[in-house]
Amino acid sequence: MSGAILLYGAYGYTGDLTARLARQRGISVILAGRNAEKTAALAHELGFPHRVFALEDAAAHLDGVAVVLHCAGPFSRTAKPMMAACIERGVHYLDITGEIGVFELAAHVGPKAAAAGVMLLPGAGFDVVPSDCLAAHVHAALPEATALELAFQGLGGVSHGTASTMLQHLGEGGAIREDGKITVVPTAHASREIDFGAGVRNAVAIPWGDVSTAYHSTGIGNIVVYMAMPKGMHRAARASNLLAPMLRQPWLRRMLQARLDAGPAGPDADARARSGSYLWAEASAPDGRRATARLKAPDGYDLTADSSLRIAVAVAEGAAKPGFQTPSTAFGSDFVLQCDGVSREDVIVTGG
Repeated sequence: MSGAILLYGAYGYTGDLTARLARQRGISVILAGRNAEKTAALAHELGFPHRVFALEDAAAHLDGVAVVLHCAGPFSRTAKPMMAACIERGVHYLDITGEIGVFELAAHVGPKAAAAGVMLLPGAGFDVVPSDCLAAHVHAALPEATALELAFQGLGGVSHGTASTMLQHLGEGGAIREDGKITVVPTAHASREIDFGAGVRNAVAIPWGDVSTAYHSTGIGNIVVYMAMPKGMHRAARASNLLAPMLRQPWLRRMLQARLDAGPAGPDADARARSGSYLWAEASAPDGRRATARLKAPDGYDLTADSSLRIAVAVAEGAAKPGFQTPSTAFGSDFVLQCDGVSREDVIVTGG
């Protein structure tokens, strides 16, 4: 397969970062989106061609495209029609989601994509490139592992799109992988102390995308993902379980969405430059052995633009494995180390 990279949702916060990084690196992309005025304005500024179409019409607008980099969320609403269009037209699919449901959708339709010669790789950004690669790394050091814990500490703010996606899942509880199956648990049901490399932090279980992807990457059937969180926020998160029915009310979500829409698109360049992210992974075997590793990375949004663009270029040049893939199954556990500003502490195996 040969052809162009189409960046859909180019005028959104992360899409815009990715488009500008492509221009900086001299990578040609087609900018696309639903809003004609915003898409054309960005394309004119950066000197890229553009296409305007709604998701339901995507299949008719993929001529000459090798890979779609889908950046228009919430992906729980937008991924399915774009995946379907890509499979229909024989175009590889990437996105930057962290939503468990989207990963499971891609795994479900993976055989159909494989039959069409199409790769489906959701999670080509901060969700879940660094954590997925770290999971595969510790699993390689301890292949007998039956349990996996992952955690991250993000030091920056969130974008409008990220906050909107979080809002869509407000009141739905948490999720873990237990005996191979995704299991719904109460919000913030578990916590532990984790050293991310700069001191121990309180970390709280969250329904991160690796609950899905790390299972497909490693085959480990018991997975919990944690996020560093102050204990006060942890207590508030646990208390939200009592308010879950109200948090799911459409009127409340509309009110909160209106407030988000009135706010900034996301952290500016200076804020991102001051930020960063830290990740930790530990695989455990029944005999008590543990393999642990850590990773340091830039701000999640800068990493997303970097990693997703690198993957899109590689795929456009022919490096694609048909069917559902995770970052590590497609490109190996060391892929994340190609991204700017990423470093990894090697695995330490203890116990047994």
